[in-house]
Amino acid sequence: MKALFNHFYETYHQDIYNYVFYMVKDRTVAEDIVQEVYIRIIKSYDRFRGDSSEKTWAFSIARHAVFDHFRKQKRKKKHTNETVDLGEWTEFIPTTEAAPDEVVIQQEDMQVLYRLLDKCSINQKQVVVLRYIQGHSLKETAEILNMTVSNVKTLQHRAIKKLKNLFAKEKKGGESGD
Repeated sequence: MKALFNHFYETYHQDIYNYVFYMVKDRTVAEDIVQEVYIRIIKSYDRFRGDSSEKTWAFSIARHAVFDHFRKQKRKKKHTNETVDLGEWTEFIPTTEAAPDEVVIQQEDMQVLYRLLDKCSINQKQVVVLRYIQGHSLKETAEILNMTVSNVKTLQHRAIKKLKNLFAKEKKGGESGD
């Protein structure tokens, strides 16, 4: 059992933690959910049939754990109007060699983007997190979400369109005060 835990922790921990964190936006809650994910993995590993990869299976468990958390809280959109503490996000934002003013603009844009992501449906948000933030393939994302690749493409397209529109409105509204 310890070897199983170590294997999953060493192989998938950072990706699973990042996925959960992006979904709940709270370190403490994310840590609790990830702990629950490991418990579920260990308890159910003997039922893993190998129909998908271990990674896909583990992410599917993480996805269900996040949904269970939202159900327990009885407020799926609790964090809709919260502001994002940039300190929480900086470790996930890729560093660049850009000038300091460009970095500030990029960080502000990322902060807006993460806030706007909450205005997407939960499925759209999951697709964006899995595809663009975590870099999963279409096939992996479809398997994790138990959807067809076509459904993932549709959700991805709609989410990007919605985010572009929301981002444009946000930027236009911000420019009027300058």
